[in-house]
Amino acid sequence: MTKKLYDEDAYQKKFSAKVISCEKYPAATEAAETFKYDVVLDQTLFFPEEGGQTPDKGVLGGYPVVDVQIKNDVIIHTISVPIDVADDEHMPMSPGDEVSGEIDWPHRFSNMQQHTGEHIFSGLVHKSFGYDNVGFHLSDSIVTMDYNGPLTEDDVRDLEWETNRVIMQQIPVSASYPDDETLSHLDYRCKKELTGAIRIVTIPGVDDCACCAPHVRSTGEVGIFKIMDIQSYKGGVRLSILCGFRALMDYRIVRRHLRDISHITSSPMYETTDAVGRIKDERDAARFALGNAYRRMLSIQISGIAADALSPMLFTEGVDSSSVRNAVNEMVSSHDGYCGIFNGNDDDGYSFIIGSRDLDCNDIACFLREKFSAKCGGKSEMIQGHIDARRAVIENYITS
Repeated sequence: MTKKLYDEDAYQKKFSAKVISCEKYPAATEAAETFKYDVVLDQTLFFPEEGGQTPDKGVLGGYPVVDVQIKNDVIIHTISVPIDVADDEHMPMSPGDEVSGEIDWPHRFSNMQQHTGEHIFSGLVHKSFGYDNVGFHLSDSIVTMDYNGPLTEDDVRDLEWETNRVIMQQIPVSASYPDDETLSHLDYRCKKELTGAIRIVTIPGVDDCACCAPHVRSTGEVGIFKIMDIQSYKGGVRLSILCGFRALMDYRIVRRHLRDISHITSSPMYETTDAVGRIKDERDAARFALGNAYRRMLSIQISGIAADALSPMLFTEGVDSSSVRNAVNEMVSSHDGYCGIFNGNDDDGYSFIIGSRDLDCNDIACFLREKFSAKCGGKSEMIQGHIDARRAVIENYITS
């Protein structure tokens, strides 16, 4: 059983420990530059992957810690060692060695901010709605929480506000292992059945929850709590959140993009939605007008086809697929053989629709696949697809 130093002081950054074992992974491949070793210590500050939270990062004995797992109360540190430092006969560390370790503190503290923020919010959800947190995931990029009941956007906004009010009150956060008698009278949240000593994280007046992870000393250190996304999930709701420095970084990114959009649209920052909406309307109107012009050009091309022309093929650009299909149907009704339209340009390739009233279009589909590796399909009456080739080359094959 590994002594969990993070239980005693979540703010300690460096420690020393005795090596219990050091075992090498299977041999590295020729392309690999490092070997990996699993190291067990008598005590550690490294929090393992547990309780929905990813593990700590840092350095152990001078080597990067790339993973930390726990099995039967034994914490296993995976270190990465250059292949020129250790081999089968020269281990990076041996049983009985004293080694020093240091956790990646910014990473640890960020996880602590997220996790304590989640406890505050989940405690308020439980008090207000009686829902349980039935899922929690804390990675280096996202934090999600699942609740077994629905919450409206107004509910979530109110809870977010109240969570930040609790943060500003700087309420102390503590962790303890209550005895069985105390535990039997304590109303605490728990996601699963637990055995052995149960660690309770307490935020007075807000939440009591069974939890194995490190937390900040007071709610004020969470900094800020922000809901990022809301979605229905398994009859309840899934929320994505950011707290503290992660929320600040997201705000910086969003603010920068908003400022750039403001400059591009020549509009005040908080009026960019209307400005982008106007640009979209103008773009849609321009696309519609351009589409009409292309459709008129296509109609002129069709009217210029000789009445006795066999297997006419036309090239155009910018016409919507529905108009192309209607035009091909018009051609098929008055011409024998294959009737087709290739819509596009030499740079982007051509989408095409080909139809016939007297021939099997699957035959020309096979031909186009063989000659141009075209992606196409359909029925005997009509096929459609895309081809990457120059117009001159396509015309050379389909008109010969």
